[in-house]
Amino acid sequence: MRCEICGKNIIGKPMRTKIEGSVMYACNECAKLGKIQREPVKPRKQRVASRPPMRKEPSYEVHEEYNKLVRDAREKRGWSREDLAEKIYEKVSVINRIESGKMIPDVKLAKKLENILKISIVEKIEDNQSQEFKASNIRGSTIGDIARIKKS
Repeated sequence: MRCEICGKNIIGKPMRTKIEGSVMYACNECAKLGKIQREPVKPRKQRVASRPPMRKEPSYEVHEEYNKLVRDAREKRGWSREDLAEKIYEKVSVINRIESGKMIPDVKLAKKLENILKISIVEKIEDNQSQEFKASNIRGSTIGDIARIKKS
């Protein structure tokens, strides 16, 4: 190997030296012109612990007629919208929007409503379609699956 500064053949191990911001391999004489750098430590090969298989959490969906179910249950208990909002720590406007069908509650809010009103508006979704898709698409997408290729 040759010295990157003077060009002489290096006998033995070259010195890794930082001279004016550049790191280069130099002979013993030229290495004195800069700061000698230590060789980077090679990373040890680490063992990767096997992870337990990921459990897929069940998917939930809010019932189609959630707004009627919530309104009927609230009225059956004799509560106003303000009363219901206070009990589940939400704004009255949220209750108004849910009951009018303008807002679909997320699963967390729907569970709150279920607990306080003693109704069922959250449904578990069967995930057969996504499992079939995953089984047929094991190799993953390729650019050919996405792009339209013009042949001339």
